[in-house]
Amino acid sequence: MDLSAILKNLHIPPADISPLTISKPSGDHDCSVARVFQHIQVKLKSETWSEVAVILDLTGELFRVADSSWLLPDVPDSDLSSWFSHFVQSLICHAALPICETDSATLAPELYQDIPERACAVTAVLQALLLRLGHNPAPTSCTAKRCLTRVLAPCISVFAATHLQDQPWTSEASRKDAAALLDAVAQATGNSCFPDMMCGSSADDDAGLVRAVMDILKPQLTKDNWRRNQATRHVFFWMLVQVKRPSLVDHLDTVFPPSLLISDDYVLDNKVMGVKCLHHIILNVPAADLRQFNRAQVLYHALFNHLYTSEIPLLQVVLPCIFDLLNVLEKSPADISCPRRRNRFDEVLCHVLTYMEMEDKITLRRLYATMLPPFIDRMGIVIVRHLKRLEMVIVGYLEISDCPEETTRLAILAALEKTIQVAWPRMECRLPVLGRSLLRLLCDVTRECQPPDVRTAVLDKTIRCLQLLDYSSQGKLRAILSDVDDTCASGVVLDCIQKVTGSPLPDGCSSTRGYC
Repeated sequence: MDLSAILKNLHIPPADISPLTISKPSGDHDCSVARVFQHIQVKLKSETWSEVAVILDLTGELFRVADSSWLLPDVPDSDLSSWFSHFVQSLICHAALPICETDSATLAPELYQDIPERACAVTAVLQALLLRLGHNPAPTSCTAKRCLTRVLAPCISVFAATHLQDQPWTSEASRKDAAALLDAVAQATGNSCFPDMMCGSSADDDAGLVRAVMDILKPQLTKDNWRRNQATRHVFFWMLVQVKRPSLVDHLDTVFPPSLLISDDYVLDNKVMGVKCLHHIILNVPAADLRQFNRAQVLYHALFNHLYTSEIPLLQVVLPCIFDLLNVLEKSPADISCPRRRNRFDEVLCHVLTYMEMEDKITLRRLYATMLPPFIDRMGIVIVRHLKRLEMVIVGYLEISDCPEETTRLAILAALEKTIQVAWPRMECRLPVLGRSLLRLLCDVTRECQPPDVRTAVLDKTIRCLQLLDYSSQGKLRAILSDVDDTCASGVVLDCIQKVTGSPLPDGCSSTRGYC
């Protein structure tokens, strides 16, 4: 189908096929692209969806077959960008999500039934346009392409990100088309992938498009209206994680407030998403910039308040996030160049140990236990300040099984192993309590029904901890274990004890030298 046939099918009035005074038309037709855009926009507003779908199909064909000099006439870049920008915005409006009139931020799924079909139709038109912009041989193509892609890429990217994720308003087809549209945007801007386009890796786009994208989202992320559009927060989160170090620091003032706002919501999913945004910022912004203007302190208070929750999905993201933030706020406890005063590391650990002591839900106990070993790793020797409470937690958590995986016990044994390694001089006085708890664990494991590989892992970890306790006590545990009555224990337990008592004391493990 040629351009004349397309314009005829679009029912362009004869008055709109007259030459436009600001440019001389070329080719075998006298139709101004600006007037065609205006006519299509009017028809899109007044027709039913079935008729709109036909118009969109014809518009896509128009972009594919139109002469380059007609599609990109020799006019000022500002005029050309304005025509295309308003036209693209009018197309995107036909796949826009309905606005929620309350603060619930959720709508019934049936309200989104026709959105995937609309999104696919609009995506096809935008892909046709981007394909022409990426392969345009017209004399004005270089300048026009740079101008148009910078103007159109942000709004098209936001539209594609809206329909990219698995949400009630998307389908498999619309998600696939959205992914292809993002690739087309990146290629049209001269980038190999979308993150490069956002951060500005190409020679023609050093600044990237992060600020332009965020400027589109910013009016929708205010305190009063960010819940009205269900897709806005998902688009913001997806866009944010595309921008990493070192580019993110340049946009910290733009992304920091919405992330805090979302994390402070009453809806659990929003809290989780907000904390993920904050964690991404912590990992990809230099510590000095986070400490500037007291941002890190604000972050700490916001995250610490979430530690009082019992919601597992939220704790799963808050604990790693606040652990990484502590490295920004405080010097490493392992640093010997400055006094090791109590700081926020101790505050967070005290809070975690308090909740671990009184927690009775297996799932939460498992979560806390898995977070404990990396935290002990970061605290290093200063863990000795908390040995009394840590000992109570370890003993209590080893007593309760969470079959069949035994994740809690394995994590607590790993925490005990790290504690002995970094605080070995203080372990001898705790030998009676910890040794008795580990021996009880050996007996319990041999009596419980567990998968063979899990049982082997628990036994190996327990033996390792007993060996470390023996090393730190200069062989005292070995002497105690040698007096165990072999008639009162199973063969498996006796074999484990034999591995402890039969292991040689490593050279260099003395009361005046550290554990190696």
